[in-house]
Amino acid sequence: MRMKKKYTNAEKISIVKEGAKQGVKTTLEKYGLYPATYYYWKKKYDSMGDAGMDHGMTKERLQEIQRLQKENAMLKQIIAEKELEVRLQQDLIKKKYR
Repeated sequence: MRMKKKYTNAEKISIVKEGAKQGVKTTLEKYGLYPATYYYWKKKYDSMGDAGMDHGMTKERLQEIQRLQKENAMLKQIIAEKELEVRLQQDLIKKKYR
């Protein structure tokens, strides 16, 4: 009977990579994993990379996160430009009314 163990995301990634290098059968025996578990991790890792190993992560969710990160970066850039604009205007006003 196999012992149920929780693996961290880093451990899962390491096991998937080890399986690719040293052979799946050897790796499964070493860690006492079921083939279905290994191939599930491998599928998630292959399709989404490191982020795919997070619990509940799907391709759609990962795409939404990436879209929001791009939007956030764009908004930060806009704010920085507006702040620069305001500072330049304030400097011009100070020079004009001295």
